[in-house]
Amino acid sequence: MMDRLRDCWRLLLVLFLGNVVTALEVPLDLPQPPTITHQSPKDYIVDPRENIVIHCEAKGKPHPSFSWTRNGIHFDTDKDSRVNMKPHSGTLVIDISGGERAEAYEGVYQCTARNEHGTAVSNNIVIRQSRSPLWSKERIKPIVIQEGVSLVLQCRPPAGLPPPIIFWMDNNFQRLPQSRRVSQGLNGDLYFSNVVTEDSRSDYICYARFPHTQTIQQKQPITVRVLNMDAINETMAAYLNETEFFGDAPAEERRPSFLVPAGSPSLKMVLRGQVLELECIADGLPTPEVTWNKVSGELPTNRASFQNFQKTLRIVDVSEADAGDYRCTAKNRLGSVHHTIRVTVKAAPYWITAPKNLVLAPQETGVLTCRARGNPKPTISWFMNGVPIENAPSDPSRKVEDDTIVFTQVQTGSSAVYQCNASNEYGYLLSNAFVNVLAEPPRVLTPLNKVYQVIMNKPALLDCASFGSPLPGITWFKESRSSILVGDPYLFHENGTLEIPVAQALNSGKYTCVATNIFGISENHVYLEVKEPTRILKQPEYKVVQRNRDVVFECKVKHDPSLIPTMTWLKDNGELPDDERFIVDSDSLTIIEVRENDKGTYTCIMNTTLDQDSASADLTVVEQPDAPRDLELTDPGARSIQLTWIPGDEHNSPIKKFLIQYEDALHDRGTWHNLTEVPGSKTTAHLKLSPYVHYSFRVLALNEIGYSLPSQPSRQYKTNSAAPDENPSEVKGMGTEHNNLVISWKPLTGLQSNGPDLQYKVMWRQMDIDDEWNSATVANVSKFVVAGTPTFVPYEVKVQALNHYGHGPKPAVIIGYSGEDLPGAAPEIVRVLVHNSTLAEVYWEPIAPKSVRGKLQGYRVFYWKERSLHKHNGHGHSHHMEQQTLTFSGNRSHGKLPGLHPFSLYMVNIRVFNGRGEGPTSTSQQFETPEGVPGRPTYLRVTDSNLDSLTLEWGPPHEKNGHLTGYTLKYQSVNNTNELGHLEELTLPANETSITLHNLKYSTRYKFYFSAKTLMGTGPSITEEFATIMDGAKPVSPVFGNVSSSVGEDGTLITWEYWGPEKHIYVEYIVDNSGEDWQKEMVNGSQSHVLKGLKEGLAYKVRVVAKGHADHTVHHSEELLVTVPAMASRQVDIATQGWFIGLMCAIALLILILLIVCFIKRNKGGKYPVKEKEDAHADPEIQPMKDDDITFGEYSDNEDHKPLKGSRTPSSGTVKRDESDDSLVDYGEGGDGQFNEDGSFIGQYSGKTERDTVQGHESSEAPSPVNAMNSFV
Repeated sequence: MMDRLRDCWRLLLVLFLGNVVTALEVPLDLPQPPTITHQSPKDYIVDPRENIVIHCEAKGKPHPSFSWTRNGIHFDTDKDSRVNMKPHSGTLVIDISGGERAEAYEGVYQCTARNEHGTAVSNNIVIRQSRSPLWSKERIKPIVIQEGVSLVLQCRPPAGLPPPIIFWMDNNFQRLPQSRRVSQGLNGDLYFSNVVTEDSRSDYICYARFPHTQTIQQKQPITVRVLNMDAINETMAAYLNETEFFGDAPAEERRPSFLVPAGSPSLKMVLRGQVLELECIADGLPTPEVTWNKVSGELPTNRASFQNFQKTLRIVDVSEADAGDYRCTAKNRLGSVHHTIRVTVKAAPYWITAPKNLVLAPQETGVLTCRARGNPKPTISWFMNGVPIENAPSDPSRKVEDDTIVFTQVQTGSSAVYQCNASNEYGYLLSNAFVNVLAEPPRVLTPLNKVYQVIMNKPALLDCASFGSPLPGITWFKESRSSILVGDPYLFHENGTLEIPVAQALNSGKYTCVATNIFGISENHVYLEVKEPTRILKQPEYKVVQRNRDVVFECKVKHDPSLIPTMTWLKDNGELPDDERFIVDSDSLTIIEVRENDKGTYTCIMNTTLDQDSASADLTVVEQPDAPRDLELTDPGARSIQLTWIPGDEHNSPIKKFLIQYEDALHDRGTWHNLTEVPGSKTTAHLKLSPYVHYSFRVLALNEIGYSLPSQPSRQYKTNSAAPDENPSEVKGMGTEHNNLVISWKPLTGLQSNGPDLQYKVMWRQMDIDDEWNSATVANVSKFVVAGTPTFVPYEVKVQALNHYGHGPKPAVIIGYSGEDLPGAAPEIVRVLVHNSTLAEVYWEPIAPKSVRGKLQGYRVFYWKERSLHKHNGHGHSHHMEQQTLTFSGNRSHGKLPGLHPFSLYMVNIRVFNGRGEGPTSTSQQFETPEGVPGRPTYLRVTDSNLDSLTLEWGPPHEKNGHLTGYTLKYQSVNNTNELGHLEELTLPANETSITLHNLKYSTRYKFYFSAKTLMGTGPSITEEFATIMDGAKPVSPVFGNVSSSVGEDGTLITWEYWGPEKHIYVEYIVDNSGEDWQKEMVNGSQSHVLKGLKEGLAYKVRVVAKGHADHTVHHSEELLVTVPAMASRQVDIATQGWFIGLMCAIALLILILLIVCFIKRNKGGKYPVKEKEDAHADPEIQPMKDDDITFGEYSDNEDHKPLKGSRTPSSGTVKRDESDDSLVDYGEGGDGQFNEDGSFIGQYSGKTERDTVQGHESSEAPSPVNAMNSFV
């Protein structure tokens, strides 16, 4: 019992050790047996047009050698020149380019890789050549079939390797349309549940495409002719000389039956992991509908799909749970039929635990485990170095127990490669695993000083891949090796990896892993950097945009600054279209002039090297709907018709309504009128029509974007004539003169006329006077004038429409009036009641109604201020003001006159008015307004300031509004925190204009409130602040001094002196006599300021002010009047410019040289052709130089004072050199010389002077510089 227990513990220990040492990678610099790293698939189909390449790659130390078997026999590659093995590899390359057939090399191949430590073998690789055999030639007879029966067109392609892909097309290589009625089966046949006459054609062609060779082969075309009963009887009668071969009736409707599968319940076997396809195709008329269900359970929703119009059930990645009975049901209105398919699932072997390489130290224990499943259960076989293990050399440290090999106390030199083979009738699995016995100290395989970057709150995995034999233990430290990392928040994996499940910024730093076993120790340092996550702060939003408009998707992102972001935009999970209309910026996507195909889902993806974030938004492109089409008129009536149409494309915006318009080709051709609207859900309208109209209709669709283009017009529909249904509207009767009545109306339209010869019968009679109606019939007019009527009397009026087919309905009677005349009398003013100094009320006697001579509209009161009642030097002071008018509507007898000036004399008169105009003016009457409160005093200022006193001066109000009785002065102190002291009040006589206040506090600011008063009360006050001076300080009044101004190029410079304590100094300015508010500019601690905003040509008042803490004015300087001249562009005195003086000197020197040369040539004697030419002229005057003359001029030896020919000397004389050197303008009379705006000289140097007048022909001086320049080219 104890021995059994001990064996159990030993087995558990072995299993534990086996799990620990699995999945180790041995560094390639250490001895190790071979390991297969790459091999060709088990079933390898090769293309006969290409060389055959069979892969076999392996690693080991020393590097392994390779050999091959074919069909279980050693394959000597050296004996076949077409077979080569790649250097340092086991891969075979078989060259068949020389014409050798690939099928000669078909077979089962296996690769062996060996070195001194063991042997590894590959899978059995079955090499087969792909095949695409030709279709056998056959003659296919045409198929003649009765309409309504079922039909199967067989394909039966030749067997290929791999099997071909089948599809049906016509002669034009167009796929044949398929439906629930017609579909292709899994075997490639084409099934018709029932045929119709449209199935008749001669080009049913089955195509087979062979994937490996990429070849397509076709079957001979099949001709199908579907006949109805009449055609069948005629056809058979022609051949058999009989009638009614098939009878008179067509194929009858019938219940469904199955074409595929056939017979009783069928069986289907499928291997685990493969695709299960079940098919049911039914015959029937009408076409049956197929449904599926699983009898013993539910269909796997995630793996099941229906194809081929529900006729095929497809389940991917089949598992054992998919076994069972599946039922397909075919149903039409005549009945249904069922078929059950029993599915069994088998399984080729698949791994549960594949054996892993073992690295053991001497005397260690290990386990190789090989566990596989399958149906039927696979058989496990062990091999050692490619030899069945029972035939391998015995090893006391090795024990085989079914699917496990246990190694105990292994010895040096017992390394080998073990193979496990798991097989059943459906396949096999083969796995190599070596046992390598080594004694090695630890080594850390992770690169030294590797930097790991992770995103905050994500797991951080720090690798410490190591190798050693025995397996080393791993210990982790952070920053220093003072303490071992243990416990939360760290996780330690068996492979040495350190995991921090939720990384934070404090986890950043240096980490050290130490690997230790009995042979030594090794350590490595790695670094962790925790980065901020990438987040999209503003996601793109859903957009609905009209076509041809622009749209912008925003995508604003935040990311760790140390990471380089990359923004990518996708459309429908694919790349953006290669279109310059798509503009990608750093945080947005702009689409210019959106098109309909731009609709879709747009995704912005922000990638960094560590993470990414994405957001999506849909774009819906809308536009006006397409025009409706196919207008049709039905159900015509005398006054109605039915209109139907087919709507156009909505373009992603539902149609809200349809607008129906009509054209009347008889009365208004070319003009379309709105008739009615119908909801967007309707496509028909019952239209009410009018007689005598030639209608054409069109329809427009409306969605959120707007109206579509109109549809094409319908056919024309003409309605018959009838008497008018209505009379003209808007009938009115009113006179334009005092003795007429104008009857007007709104004419009927052509649509309302209902027939030809439209006329109007106009009827009228004086109300309460005439019994009989007067009438007149008119046409093509909209008014009728009745002359000779009394002034402004009521008339009854009516207008009736009539045409060739009769009169309209009885017209309504309206009341109108004949024309008005101007009122014949003036109202009489009874009295004027003055309420107060600004309001009076006038009363008058209304005129008699007969004097109104029309409809009384009201009364107009005219009033004006004649003068003020103030007396100055014994004369009334006149202020005659503009006349004002007030209108009082209706029959009024009084009205109030607001806004009067106090203490003034006013005049008033009244007129009555009617619709024609105003009557005569009443007699004017005058009234006086009493005194009122005065206006604000014009100013309050300090004229003298001392330590304890202030002298104030003021000006009386402009608007006294009565006799001034005195002034009220209130004042109180203000401290540095703007708190107000006790309020003092003084009453001053009206004849005073100044006062000195004593016993004030020194260096104290005071706030003053100053107002005037009359007998009616006190007027508004003026408020100012002034301060007493400090002891020993400069006088405070005035605190500003020496205020001056100067206008310069950069603006207006204001300078001043200031001795006050306030720090907030401003320069204020206002256009003189403008009445605007003062503008201000703050001064930055200096006593000068440049105003740059003053406009040229205006006069400004300018003052300097000091403001207190509450932005109120404490002191201000005297007002300065500054006029900004209307300056022309800045001029430059060209005569003082250095460059100009230098140029003039150079020109003068050049002229001097030329003159010297001319004199020398003259002194040499002889006549020049020029001289002869000039002697021939009768006129001694100088000839002007032509524009194209580019010579200097011809010399004349006449009198010295004559100019050179061709020079530009003015006829009035030569330039006087000694007049002035200051300005070139002085050369001309009256300052003709001037500069233009860019400073260039635009005048002339020469002009008429006093000296020229007297001595005009005596000067022999050289021409002016300008003339010289004009002469010299």
